[in-house]
Amino acid sequence: MKTTVKKLAGAMLALSLTMGANAATLKLAYDADPVSLDPHEQLSGGTLQMSHMVFDPLVRWDQNLEFEARLAEKWERVDDRTMRFHLREGVKFHSGNTLTAKDVKWTFDRLKASPDFKGVFGPFTAVNVVDDLTIDLVTEKPYPLVLNAATYIFPMDSAFYTGTDDKGQPKGLLKKHADTFASKKVSGTGPFVVTYRQQGVRVNFDRFDDYWDKQSPGNVDEIIMTPIKEDPTRVAALLSGDVDFIYPVAPTDHERLKKSDKTQLVTLPGTRIITLQLNQERIEAFKDRRVRQAVVHAINNEGIVKKIMKGFATAAGQQGPKGYVAYQEDLKPRYDLKKAKALMKEAGYEDGFSVTMMAPNNRYINDDKTAQAVASMLSRINIKVDLKTMPKAQYWPEFDERSADIMMIGWHSDTEDSANFTEYLTACADLDSGWGQYNSGNYCNKLVDRMVSDAGSETDPVKRAELLRNVERTLYEEAAFVPLHWENLAWGAGKHVKAADVVNVMNFPYLGDLVIEE
Repeated sequence: MKTTVKKLAGAMLALSLTMGANAATLKLAYDADPVSLDPHEQLSGGTLQMSHMVFDPLVRWDQNLEFEARLAEKWERVDDRTMRFHLREGVKFHSGNTLTAKDVKWTFDRLKASPDFKGVFGPFTAVNVVDDLTIDLVTEKPYPLVLNAATYIFPMDSAFYTGTDDKGQPKGLLKKHADTFASKKVSGTGPFVVTYRQQGVRVNFDRFDDYWDKQSPGNVDEIIMTPIKEDPTRVAALLSGDVDFIYPVAPTDHERLKKSDKTQLVTLPGTRIITLQLNQERIEAFKDRRVRQAVVHAINNEGIVKKIMKGFATAAGQQGPKGYVAYQEDLKPRYDLKKAKALMKEAGYEDGFSVTMMAPNNRYINDDKTAQAVASMLSRINIKVDLKTMPKAQYWPEFDERSADIMMIGWHSDTEDSANFTEYLTACADLDSGWGQYNSGNYCNKLVDRMVSDAGSETDPVKRAELLRNVERTLYEEAAFVPLHWENLAWGAGKHVKAADVVNVMNFPYLGDLVIEE
């Protein structure tokens, strides 16, 4: 009864807001635009932000990290390996086609083939079509994170992506950093239709007239997204009224927005870890745990947080932040320059060596400044760093090629679970499973992988937590990667934009629900 009353009240509120709010245009400025319109080409924040605009997932996270029904209006467990999802009736794609279970299956099969996403869907064996509006999501073994993974199933319009394009290539071809049909054309079920796109310049979105969610309070009927790389320029555009909503806001600009009577600063604690990976295949010294430990001890995480991040981050000693199942209070940052030098000497590298390092300069908050600080810190233990920073559109192809000895990578757990960090960032690289997809350091520990694999089928929360805590401790002792900090999140918006209602710790603003007041 309480649930019914709550839903009815929400529907009434949504209706009143929709009726009382005139259609509006949102001028949006992110630090970069999506590299592709293909939702499966790259597992990144920019891609997922885009996906929530032009597609819809089966379920999504709400602001309390609980599951909210979207294209699946309900679900139930059939047995210990099968979850049944019931799709909404009458949902339309932008092409005019109607969503059916066939589209979900087609999308699932594509996800399983995606180099970036197949790691998320490794535990799953099939999507079985029960009828036009019912599918069963089946796992190989009992799996505790079925709904978590379902937040990444954004059904694609299988009919729209079937056939060949003007180059004779399949329209559904999935290929990274390539000029494919799916990277340029899109038909989703989401609140917005892409009407214009010039990579790196502008993307225009119009409200989808046949959008299924009539209870959404959102009144934005047009979005003009302009990438603005430079932090001060982005803030200046907001203060002048040239744009209405920006991300990110660098810590140095927070006070400017707070002091203005025309703007607001919206902040949330973040769960994205910023790390460095030390490529053991390129640099022999990085195979030595003592050298990796020396690097970790040479980097002053807390100094970076204080001086570069202006306190708007949390220095990290492990992958998952506080609140995640594997977090342990005693796995702290460990800056100790004296110990770092002793470890280098013990390993026979007192005189140091030279390395190359790459980092983006517009993907994470102050990413280039952080990289510069790290390079300076490593020079104190005689590691000479040749640093190159670049825009993220150029950086990701270089990252995929493992083009430098040290590379920066940030990660927010795709499943809001500790295991996901290891699966992608520190697991032994495996093309078939997708594990280690973003492990540019080539660290490999079969025991760690086995513990994470066991956790993937362990439904007892106490036993599962113990497995994942052992994983974190092993990675800490092995210095498998270099933890820097967990980013906090900050958005800027005009006072007339109800931004706080649509942002979340995943940093996927649900712009379809955004209200702009007159």
